[in-house]
Amino acid sequence: MWPDQFNFILDDAEEVTLDVPAVVSEEDGPQEATSRRALKVRMAQEDYERIWPLAEARYQLDGKFAGKAITLIANNPHYHKWHPADGGTVDSTSDSGRQHTTKYVVVHFLLDDKRETVAAV
Repeated sequence: MWPDQFNFILDDAEEVTLDVPAVVSEEDGPQEATSRRALKVRMAQEDYERIWPLAEARYQLDGKFAGKAITLIANNPHYHKWHPADGGTVDSTSDSGRQHTTKYVVVHFLLDDKRETVAAV
């Protein structure tokens, strides 16, 4: 299950389609082009660093994405185009008048329907 403390990260997630081009691999031979559903998220770099250990693992979701599962794309060569990227910065002023800059990262999560196995009776 996706950790509850990170649910806020998916609040403004945008559903997108990733068009993965055909590739030729020496190991697997030619592979056809494909499309995958994904969630695109812009988050503070600080939050990204907190979820980094969750990368490349599949997590089931609850809430508005119940019945779905996500996998954070971090270093999969097939999805290089959708690896984490610079999401810009935002300068702001705190209530005390202190200036600070928040760095952002754009990440993609593969989005799949969750399939649960049922024990044979």
